[in-house]
Amino acid sequence: MNTVYFDNAATTKIRTEVLNEMLPFLGRNYGNASSLYSIGRVSKHAIETARKQVASLINCNSNEIYFTSCGTESDNTAIKGIAFANKVKGNHIITSKIEHPAVLESCKFLEQQGFEVTYVGVDSGGFINLDELENSIRPSTVLISIMFANNEIGTIQPVKDIAKIAHEHNIIFHTDAVQAVGNCLVDVQDMGIDLLSLSGHKIHAPKGVGALYVRNGVDFVPFMNGGHQEKSKRAGTENVAEIVGLGKACEIARNNLSSHMSFLLKIRNYYLDRIDKFFSGKYRINGALENRLPR
Repeated sequence: MNTVYFDNAATTKIRTEVLNEMLPFLGRNYGNASSLYSIGRVSKHAIETARKQVASLINCNSNEIYFTSCGTESDNTAIKGIAFANKVKGNHIITSKIEHPAVLESCKFLEQQGFEVTYVGVDSGGFINLDELENSIRPSTVLISIMFANNEIGTIQPVKDIAKIAHEHNIIFHTDAVQAVGNCLVDVQDMGIDLLSLSGHKIHAPKGVGALYVRNGVDFVPFMNGGHQEKSKRAGTENVAEIVGLGKACEIARNNLSSHMSFLLKIRNYYLDRIDKFFSGKYRINGALENRLPR
């Protein structure tokens, strides 16, 4: 039986090119990247190459990329790390009601630690109201975390405008871009993003690897403690093969972003046209059709 898979928003199959790039680091290139001898240096070089590939996809410096195990870890690190690093300045965080559980549960945890969280709503199109967001800001607000694109309905938030509001009030801005990276243009410099979470398995890399972008100058408390990996910000032996896979997937995504988006849009429009033809008036699309992912 042939399986036709329609849920690439949930996870994606590893690309053959990505798997091929990983295989040497699952066999002959087995060195620990934290070791000083030659086979360790091979692994270290591969990680730094991947770091550059990830950075190139979102337009940042490679030293602003920290490798994690997944988008959930990246979200936890960003939200808790910023909150605890800035608790002397304030204890208030703003997020939205439609965030991924990795963000919502992190915020609930922080509420148990004495932080206060405002959850802004969204309109019928799935977008936050910028006036509501700005009106929610307090002198004690230290972080705004709003997702880039929703994982259920695909609507893209006005990230650049949100970042502008945050910075006008001297607030750090984080975005969960797990669904967006590789599926639409994400430029952290142009958009003014301070921290960004991404995950490998959404862009044809393996499950179990992700990354966190942190703009230089933004300090955060490490989520994991131990060794000095990732500039002492993410302890743990590096998952070299999967990091290499993530890097390759990001390189492919960057090189094919325009054609990939056009292809997804073509499929989506065809699908919607067929639904409209056979089920006109009998279906409803959740969220706006404008300003959403092309899938």
